[in-house]
Amino acid sequence: MTHSSLPSDPQPGDLQRGKAYPGEGVTVYYEATRCVHVANCVRGLPAVFRPSERPWIQAWNAPAEQIAAAVRSCPTGALHYALTGGATEAPEVPTTVTAVTDGPLLLRGNLRLQTPEGEQREVRAALCRCGASTHKPFCDGTHAKIAWKSAGEASPSVRGDDHPEAGQRADGARESSEKAGEERV
Repeated sequence: MTHSSLPSDPQPGDLQRGKAYPGEGVTVYYEATRCVHVANCVRGLPAVFRPSERPWIQAWNAPAEQIAAAVRSCPTGALHYALTGGATEAPEVPTTVTAVTDGPLLLRGNLRLQTPEGEQREVRAALCRCGASTHKPFCDGTHAKIAWKSAGEASPSVRGDDHPEAGQRADGARESSEKAGEERV
């Protein structure tokens, strides 16, 4: 891959989705459908992120850079910010993918996600692994409601390898007739 084919960093406006909460030198954007209530924002800056109050984001209660740092701790990408006259949030390098036990895949980096609404630029995202999210490809917390577990052996039909054709088994196992050297027709 040449440098010219690498995706460019997100541009102003790419990350400004959801409801806007303006403050001094910063605007926080909150996309409720992407929030799974990890609460890093609340623990990190409780003077600004106050879920029991309205508005729940009070961006006038802290300096812009502190708010930006708290927003960057949001693993789902439900929160973003725009600094007045400042640069947009820079993607982390290298891109990382972290599988949360019994939960989503957390991605950080220069992301281009294909969604039902089209390509979406991102720097942080939590992607559904359970298959039951109503906001795919994003996690909406349904995994917790249905008690989905990531550990252990999934059934062949869940893995998608319940087909008798060669090469369809994700676990690498062969059908008994293939083990015996018989050819399928």
